[in-house]
Formats: sequence, structure tokens, C-alpha cells
Amino acid sequence: MIVINYLHIGIDDTDSPDGMCTTYLASQIVNKFKDNGIELVDYPRLIRLNPFARFKTRGNGGVSLKIVNDDNAARAKEIVLEEVEKLSMFDCDNTNPGVIFYDGEITKEMEGYAFRAIYEFITIDEAEEFGKSVGCEIHKFKKGRGIIGSIAAISLPLTDFTYELLAYRSSDNYGTKRQINYESVYRMDKETFPDTFENIDYSEDYIAIEPKTPCPVLYGIRSNTVGALKKAMDIVEVSEPIVDWCIFKTNQHTDMHIQKAENIASMKQFGCYCVTGEVKNRPTIIDGGHMFFYIFDESGEIECGAYEPTKNFRKIVSHLRQGDIIRVYGGIGEQNTFNIEKFQVIELNDVEYKNPICECGKRMTSAGKNKGFKCKKCGRKIESNEKVPILITRFLKNSWFYETPVSARRHLSKPLCRMNLE
Repeated sequence: MIVINYLHIGIDDTDSPDGMCTTYLASQIVNKFKDNGIELVDYPRLIRLNPFARFKTRGNGGVSLKIVNDDNAARAKEIVLEEVEKLSMFDCDNTNPGVIFYDGEITKEMEGYAFRAIYEFITIDEAEEFGKSVGCEIHKFKKGRGIIGSIAAISLPLTDFTYELLAYRSSDNYGTKRQINYESVYRMDKETFPDTFENIDYSEDYIAIEPKTPCPVLYGIRSNTVGALKKAMDIVEVSEPIVDWCIFKTNQHTDMHIQKAENIASMKQFGCYCVTGEVKNRPTIIDGGHMFFYIFDESGEIECGAYEPTKNFRKIVSHLRQGDIIRVYGGIGEQNTFNIEKFQVIELNDVEYKNPICECGKRMTSAGKNKGFKCKKCGRKIESNEKVPILITRFLKNSWFYETPVSARRHLSKPLCRMNLE
């Protein structure tokens, strides 16, 4: 029996808000590998980490590559380190690249670390200590924060995954408006959805495949299959050069960051959860357009937020009322507020209590505390203080899911089109 050893390569934290993209750096490494006769095992991987981590890169994702650990391995390492040094945005204070080389099988211990990187917050020291303990070859640049995501990127098991095709533009065009034919994007979406998804936010007339940052990416198309991506790329028309493109296997849109919380009190800041609770108060909107309300259970309560960028999602949230039972999905941010990515209605409170109606047809009013009700029209009084339950029609529906729009959706949040819902 022939045993093949593999070299796992992890890279993270090479970009900045002003440019670069770790996926582009990975695509250049892949090209150099091809020039040197080095072949990848499977697609390069793009692994998104905890979206609520205190320190994160622009997209908070690391990349990993897997090759056969043979005579070419030493040259592969040289290529990786050369490209990281050449392309990383070292001028940015918050860019602290990290590279990991690991020879061998990914262990359960390493998989556990990867899930921690998605669920929680890991420090650089913790990552370095763990990496050394499992035999990783560690390369830190500046503070080396990227080793956190690099170890996770090689270690995460992809029980659910999607693909993303990223097309890259010429460096001459960085920072300029992308020359994408929007009509072709609408046509592409029509012809490939739901195999591709997250292409357009129809409610906002927003082209979601187009980045809004001065990075090398011209556009990115997400899909469940590689075949659909290639079909989509053939349909999308652009008026500027595509200098390269690459398909990544990724944990995007899998809800992999979501942990099922036992109760509200068990959740921790910067963690990502789904939890069930009862709505305590009607949602209210504040200056700036953010909407808040509380849910509670037997263990405690937590404030939930639907923020201004979620646009019309706030209108859906506004239909919640006291007594509704909902399951919320999202994470807990800096202010200890639960940021909602989507929610499911478990049970609606569709009963409203009103004053009784008099025999004359007029709704009665209170006669005073504990004095029953009286009718202003005919003068009739009743001694009972009990209000009458009235069944009301609700905008929301039991068992239904409601999600933020495409324009406000996080990388890891699973859209309803991938949830096999009735």
C-alpha cells in the first residue's frame, strides 16, 4: 500500500482596507506552482473565520493549499514565502501576515482548533503554542497574527462547502470603478440561480458580485457547483482585462460559525449562535436607523439588533411583538448586542386582549381600577375586569425564516436558498 504524504500550506492577514486580497496572493502562488511543475491536490481553500472576532482582516478569511510532499516541497515553500513578502500590504499597521507549513494528516485536535477560530477568539500566542505542539512550521511577519487563520485554514473539515470564482483585474485599474456590464449580471443570475446565489440584491438593485474596495478582485461569483461557476463566467461581460481567475472551495454560506446555545445565559461575547427566546418588547428604532428589542428565556435576556445596513429587513423585524417565540441566528458584538443574521418564527403571539364590546355594539372603557367596564354610549356597566382575547392577523408566519438582504449578509451566513426549506 502506497502512503502519500501531503504538505498543507496556510496563509492569512496579507491584505488591508486599502488593497490586496489574500485570495489574489494565493492565485499568484498557484500560477508559480504550475510554472514549477507543482500540482495542487483539490481546489485552493478559502476559510472564513469568526465574523465577530475583535481583530480581523477585511474579509476575515485565510487560504490554504495542499500539495504532495515530494521533491518539489522545498521549492513550494520558497515560492510561498517569496510571494507573501512581495505582495503583502506591510505598510498597514494592521497587516500582520502568517504562513504555516504542515506535513502530515490533519488531526482531530487540529480540527477542534479550527472550529474554535470560527466560534471564538484566539490570540497570537495561543495559535503559536498550538501550532508548535502539533508540528507546524511557523513563519510570522511583523506581529504574525495571520498564523491564527492559517492554522484554521489548513485544519477545518468541510462537511458543507460552496465554491467561489474570483476574477482579478489589472493593477493599473486598482481603485477605479469596475467595468462590469450589470445587465449581463442580471442575465447570469436568471440563468444560473439557485446553483449560483448572492449575485444581486434585488430589493436594493445592488450588484453583489462587485467588491466595493480597491482590491485586485474584479468580481466574485458564489455557487454550489464548479460547473455553474464556469457557465456564469461565460455570461458576465466586462470592459476591462481579466488578468487571472481562480476557483476556491470555501465554507462561505454554510452557517459553520453558528453554535446551538443551550440558553441565553450560556452565550459569550464575540461568539456566534442560534438561540430561542421570547420577545420581551416591540422593536424600536433609534437615531441612525438601528432597530433593537430584547428576547428572554428562563436563564436571562439579551438585546437583539437589526442594523441600518440591513435595510428592509428592519421592516420585517418591526412586525415582532411581545410574546412571540423566535430562534435568532447571529453573533454577539462589541456592545454585547446580538447581531441578527436571520430568524425563524417558532410561535406567534396572535392574541390581543381588548375591552369587551357592549350589547349596544360600542367597545367599553375602564370604569376605574378594579371597577369593571362602562359604555359611554348607553351607560351600561359590567363588574368583570377581564379583557377579551381577540385573534389577530399577523404579517409574520409560524415556522418561516426571515433573513437579512444580500447586500448586508455576512460571508458565513447560510442563505435560505441553501437551506432546503419548503
